[in-house]
Amino acid sequence: MTMPVLLNPLARRLFLDRHALAEAPTGAATGAELAALIRRIGFVQIDSIATVERAHHMILFARRQSYRPRALKPLLERDRSLWEHWTHDASMLPVETFPYWRHRFDRNAEKLRANWQKWFPDGYEARFDEILNHVARHGPVTSSDIGREEVRSRGGWWDWHPSKTALEWLWWTGKLSVTRREGFQKVYDLTEHVVPAPLHADRIPFAAMVDWACASALDHLGFASVRELQAYWNAAPPEAVKAWSIAALARGEILEILVEGADGTRRRAFARPDVLDRADAAPDPSQRLRVLSPFDPALRDRARAEFLFGFRYRIEVFVPEAKRRWGYYVFPVLEGDRLVGRLDAKAVRTESVLRVRAFWPEAGIRLTKARAAKLDAELQRLARFSGCDRLEFLPGWQRDHITP
Repeated sequence: MTMPVLLNPLARRLFLDRHALAEAPTGAATGAELAALIRRIGFVQIDSIATVERAHHMILFARRQSYRPRALKPLLERDRSLWEHWTHDASMLPVETFPYWRHRFDRNAEKLRANWQKWFPDGYEARFDEILNHVARHGPVTSSDIGREEVRSRGGWWDWHPSKTALEWLWWTGKLSVTRREGFQKVYDLTEHVVPAPLHADRIPFAAMVDWACASALDHLGFASVRELQAYWNAAPPEAVKAWSIAALARGEILEILVEGADGTRRRAFARPDVLDRADAAPDPSQRLRVLSPFDPALRDRARAEFLFGFRYRIEVFVPEAKRRWGYYVFPVLEGDRLVGRLDAKAVRTESVLRVRAFWPEAGIRLTKARAAKLDAELQRLARFSGCDRLEFLPGWQRDHITP
């Protein structure tokens, strides 16, 4: 039987719609509306780098330009409609996902028992009960509040003092949760004080967790390989995702299709039986230009982004400056259903200026008068969002395309 083919323009349109990047970035971005947006895109990755703004704020601003960073904290700290843990990286997630993470907590504990004695100095295990009892008696803590008598290193995570190591273990295994952040420092509390009681009490069988993880990932992505299904939440082990895919295919809940990439090649993927209808029904992407975080959910899977959009991206934060091709923290630029360029910009708050160092167009893209006007308008909006009063372009900011 011939497999259905999802042509590249439709694949892009469906994928962008699922990530709330097809419609114009307008509408409410506080309270329940903001929680609904995060639920729609699945999760928001947290990152500390604030070259313009932190990643979680950039992700939300790209979709709702009425969004302001102060709107996010109440969802986590007061309303408890969000909680914080790990997908592929540190993320804020809808709180209703918490029960599904219990299986991951158990896997984390097994992995940590097997490896942390090789990774960290001895002594952290003795702190578990002490820390839990301290939090129960005295309330939330940061890593600065405990283990003050312990030797502290200026090194990286491998040089954590025992109490910091114990805190992270307890967080990774679900005994503690992040109740809030002060600056960007985690503040930990007992999980039962953070997660609403019905969700904390819920126990979901392993098979139901796998079904949720795979089915919800497929709905968020629109179409996916086994690898992409597993990587979306990173909640179920790869072998369980593969088994689910085979069983769901046999039940007729999903089908195999061919997805066309930006270069015309085709790859197999799983999708819902009505995927072509859903792609046809997805809106034409807004031609408004927007600047994306390097950690945007639509770009999280670099291989998928390259296949769909022909956009090869590697962040260069950890690349020595002399070896960087682009810059320390370069932003992808989306126009319609195309990633049209890369932007090197920095919010210099001491001078209240958003400084544009460079813009590189992608192959086949010209910075026409109309596109330059759209870029300028978006950068003006981005400047205001980042707390800057003005926009400044450095000499030579308009660059030629460089093949990645």
